[in-house]
Amino acid sequence: MSNYDKYEPVIGLEIHIQLNTKSKAYSSDSASYGAMPNNNVSPITLGHPGTLPMINKQVVEDAVLLGLACHCDIREFNGYARKNYFYADLPKGYQITQDTTPICNGGYLLIKDKSGNEKKIHITRIHMEEDAGKSLHDVDPYYTLIDLNRAGVPLLEVVSEPEIRSGEEAYQYVTEMRKLVRYLGICDGNMEEGSMRCDANVSVRLKGEEKFGRRVEVKNMNSMRNVQRAIEFEITRQIDEIEAGGIISQDTRSFDAVAGTTFVMRSKEMANDYRYFPEPDLPPVIIKESYIDKVREKLPSLPNELFKRYVEEYKLSVYDAGVLTDAKEVSDYFNGLVKHTNNFKAAANMVMGPIKSYLNEMAVEMIDFPISSSRIAELIALIDDGKVSNSVAVQKIFPEMLLSADKNPLMIAEALNLLQESNDDALQGFIEQALAKYPDKVAEYKAGKVGLIGLFMGEVMKLSKGKADPKVANKLLMETLEK
Repeated sequence: MSNYDKYEPVIGLEIHIQLNTKSKAYSSDSASYGAMPNNNVSPITLGHPGTLPMINKQVVEDAVLLGLACHCDIREFNGYARKNYFYADLPKGYQITQDTTPICNGGYLLIKDKSGNEKKIHITRIHMEEDAGKSLHDVDPYYTLIDLNRAGVPLLEVVSEPEIRSGEEAYQYVTEMRKLVRYLGICDGNMEEGSMRCDANVSVRLKGEEKFGRRVEVKNMNSMRNVQRAIEFEITRQIDEIEAGGIISQDTRSFDAVAGTTFVMRSKEMANDYRYFPEPDLPPVIIKESYIDKVREKLPSLPNELFKRYVEEYKLSVYDAGVLTDAKEVSDYFNGLVKHTNNFKAAANMVMGPIKSYLNEMAVEMIDFPISSSRIAELIALIDDGKVSNSVAVQKIFPEMLLSADKNPLMIAEALNLLQESNDDALQGFIEQALAKYPDKVAEYKAGKVGLIGLFMGEVMKLSKGKADPKVANKLLMETLEK
């Protein structure tokens, strides 16, 4: 057993989800991304004396929606609090958040452990708060510049229990959370733009030990893969430090994505004293059961629910179900498609094959795909009815449908003379010609060389100019050879 095998990592994640509301959490300022610096501000955002915040109702609804999706308990009495700390990009000198009354408690998110089994990562709390502005250190060589557009943008902070045991599990947890908020439509989940951010609390302990080790907080990870990399480095670093006789410092560290290492931002022997106290300018929000029921009605079909339906009801593979549920736009299209066809595997193949290829080649999203699901279902029906082969449908009819989304695939097949020949008399004629061309091969076939069937079928397809129905032609060919 190596030194690393003796230890167990203990990881908890704090994910900040930036909501895609039109206005900020406590003011009517625009919350849009990409505006010119310091344009989305007002006296409220800037914390001017005498200004009063207002509660954004959409933030409350989004919080309840996420809580329901994560199986949380929703709190009835929701008070706000002031979290006091000074940063140059926090104009008021405090952040409006929730302290002792988070809107959601409990609940869980499902991931897969290293054996592929479902594992629940329990959630400690979800609470509402506002974001700070952004400090820019690389624009001017002498000064730090401040952009306050982001100050006041609404956030939901999701705090997990320390039940994650590897960097891979952390990666899965963040991936599932991003997928979930995208399905709910409350956040775009773009970590590169900062609309979803993750901090990791990492410690290690000897296996079998119940007491937690000293934890280190790692910040500034701007992708899901970097969350995994940072945690894996930190686990190794801490074990090496302990094995060398050192003591883990309770630091806040940052991750250098280029070097793949963490480094100290600041040390803290104790938790910061944020001097929380109730926010005097905002009344508490009372959430009744009737309100929760109304929000529950807005819940879409969620990824895990769809995954099980695709595997259990539609008999798709685990791989297919995973691809189809990876993005809501894709699963929405697939769900629309199976309303028009019962050939679920063919529908999955169409979405994962030619449709996704088109999206990738054109660099567009599913919402911009020009062909309706009902038209694709008609194309699948052509194949199922034996009127065209799958290759002809994908290679010849599908491109024509892209050029004119209103075109009926049957009309395209007729116009391009692509309909398969399934008339027995016509096919028998092609078969007789093919066998007459290779009399010696026919003798070899009848002597036991059955692999020659492919040669005969190739000749039949050539004679029919690719229009022979392969299933019917193959059946007639074998019957003829057996005579």
